[in-house]
Amino acid sequence: MSASKPPVEPPPPYEASSPRPAPNEKQLPPGTKLPLPRGPFPLDLPALVALRGKRVILASASPRRKQLLGQIGLSNLEIIPSTAPEDLSKSLSPYEYVLQTATQKALNVYSATINDTTRGEPALLIAADTVVVAPDGTILEKPRSEVQHIAMLKDLRNSGKHSVVTAVVVMAPLDSAREPGYAIQSTVEETVVVFDKELTDDMLLAYVKTREGADKAGGYGIQGMGALLVEKVDGNFENVVGLPLRVTLRLIEKVLQDAQEEDESGESEEE
Repeated sequence: MSASKPPVEPPPPYEASSPRPAPNEKQLPPGTKLPLPRGPFPLDLPALVALRGKRVILASASPRRKQLLGQIGLSNLEIIPSTAPEDLSKSLSPYEYVLQTATQKALNVYSATINDTTRGEPALLIAADTVVVAPDGTILEKPRSEVQHIAMLKDLRNSGKHSVVTAVVVMAPLDSAREPGYAIQSTVEETVVVFDKELTDDMLLAYVKTREGADKAGGYGIQGMGALLVEKVDGNFENVVGLPLRVTLRLIEKVLQDAQEEDESGESEEE
């Protein structure tokens, strides 16, 4: 992987983006539009700068993960969901389950895109998997029916607290011919969520009827109306949404560094 970086224009001075007194519209020529406020500006981090204009793939159809990545400047993502079956045994520990599932997703999409002669190989690929874990260790995924959905939320309320576990896998291809041809980094994050024990059955039924949580692990979305069910969160909030942003950025930085070091090592061996 090339270590060259695209030129970056220096950001404007603070004076240029600071609020100024609004001009009197009566003093402006007819048809003149007032300037819109600027900012925030993208993060000027080496890893993110190196990815600008490059092909970055999110191996997930989740609009929440796409939105979270957009917050750190990865807004021009290519969405390619994995076609790998998610049929691992629930007898695995939650950490093993999400990590193996996220790794399968990443490898599935990577193998499908690495030899794309039209668009070229991706510079980075991100995959993730999230499950909700009941206090007894049972892995909860998306509810399959309204009856199951209501029962799932009642169990989460009655148990008081539960865990949300997310695995993130990030891959970057190598320019060299070194096996396996890519650098890969992964992590697993756990957040404890406490439901309000005073939630009534009517409230849970009303939430289920909105269908907001029908496509979400555990049957609720904390970033939406599902926040009404939650008393507190102990840990990373974005992890409950579906992608722990801080650790994902660290993985991106690490995998790009690994890929660069592997390529440099491969060049040294050839010499």
